[in-house]
Amino acid sequence: MLGTFYGIGVGPGDPELITLKAIRILGSVQHIFAAASSNNDYSLACDIVRQYLRPGTPVDHLGFPMTFDRDHLEDAWQTNCEQVAEVLSQGKHVAFLTLGDPSTFSTYIYLVRKIRSRFPTIDIKTIPGVTSFQAAAACANVPLAEGEESLTVISAAKGGERLKQVIEVSDNVVLMKVYRQFPQILENIRELNLEGRCCLISRCGLDGEYIEQDFQRLSQHQPHYLSLMIVKKRGMGP
Repeated sequence: MLGTFYGIGVGPGDPELITLKAIRILGSVQHIFAAASSNNDYSLACDIVRQYLRPGTPVDHLGFPMTFDRDHLEDAWQTNCEQVAEVLSQGKHVAFLTLGDPSTFSTYIYLVRKIRSRFPTIDIKTIPGVTSFQAAAACANVPLAEGEESLTVISAAKGGERLKQVIEVSDNVVLMKVYRQFPQILENIRELNLEGRCCLISRCGLDGEYIEQDFQRLSQHQPHYLSLMIVKKRGMGP
């Protein structure tokens, strides 16, 4: 008999933003896996939930490479799937931890597809979490959308060109993963004349939290990996 596979969103970083349901499940599963960079063995997701874990629960890190190479990614996803499948095959209930929400730009999406392909009848339960952009908007006291406004969330990992497309049809845009192509993203914002209508939030809810709306200062800043931008067509407001 297979164990249950849980995908748990642990929120953006503040341990108090994890849901009560996630805490309950973390106290009951028999094995925990967490995403980590393939370059190191550190997992922020593990740090967030450490106080909620049952003593003695095994915790393993799964390496996910920071690359766009599809073959390399497929190999990593399959390797991680095999590691999780081995524990599930023992009938143990397993949780996979992911920052923010499991269904929003998460490594969980790729892993759960592999698990479902390997075990078509397995019981999978996805536990939602507070997204980074929800928390960031709260930290900056910036509304994400109001009234009849629209909101679009995009990845900026490959630059800010998509901002030009979506700003035509959306009132508010969240740019995720801005750290890698930050200078290009700022240039796109300049070209769109949106310099006074954007806000950068880094390390929301963590030590070193940084919030900046002044575009001149942004131009001199290199954001942390845990950074995003909110762009509002009608401005940040009072």
